[in-house]
Amino acid sequence: MDVESGKWTRLYPIPFRDLDEDRKFRKYAIVEASVRTTSKDRRPESREVNVDSIRPSGFVDTKNKWERRKAMVLPTLSGSFCEILRKQNTDGLSMGAFRPGEVDFGWTKASVRDCDRRQACYAQLSFLNPTRQALEPVPYNFRYHFKCLEEPACPGHDIAIIDWELSAAWYHWRTKYPDVDQRLMHIRHNWLEVMCGADRDTVFFVGNHRRFRDIFMVGGVFYPPR
Repeated sequence: MDVESGKWTRLYPIPFRDLDEDRKFRKYAIVEASVRTTSKDRRPESREVNVDSIRPSGFVDTKNKWERRKAMVLPTLSGSFCEILRKQNTDGLSMGAFRPGEVDFGWTKASVRDCDRRQACYAQLSFLNPTRQALEPVPYNFRYHFKCLEEPACPGHDIAIIDWELSAAWYHWRTKYPDVDQRLMHIRHNWLEVMCGADRDTVFFVGNHRRFRDIFMVGGVFYPPR
């Protein structure tokens, strides 16, 4: 998010593992960087980043029930995911945030094709660093199912989750939960019962695919206490 305009912004490419240590940043960090529009990506929110200009300069904490984060995020909310889809068709909107309703969480076994696609993403960096080890793909695809509360005609939505934290949790919990079924249920508990629990004011962050603009994915979950 551009902290000056309060608008969502897609910054890329950020080869995080290759950044110098003083340029690495955590989630909800405030980062200064030089960016520009590019013909490679016509989505209005997309900006190409000069990686060498990245400089972490602050952090938005969760004190006082996420007061600072809410002050930044909540004013950007759309009324529904259906509304975001309509604006994508009319204005090319490619990013947004909204409160979901009737949320459920599920997964399917990833196909060989799914894993190959993920591997290909990391392989693109191989020409920069031939020794770069590709990340092991998560063997499952995770999805949220939900409806839009303010849209009586909402047919319901089923969209993929590409939250980096979910993938990290899969491997981080490998030792604690060696049994795959137990690990899957723990992930479900965290991403559904905790993040989307009745005591949370849950918001989904979504963005679409560069080539297939009608395909949106959940990139993150915002879940301050009610």
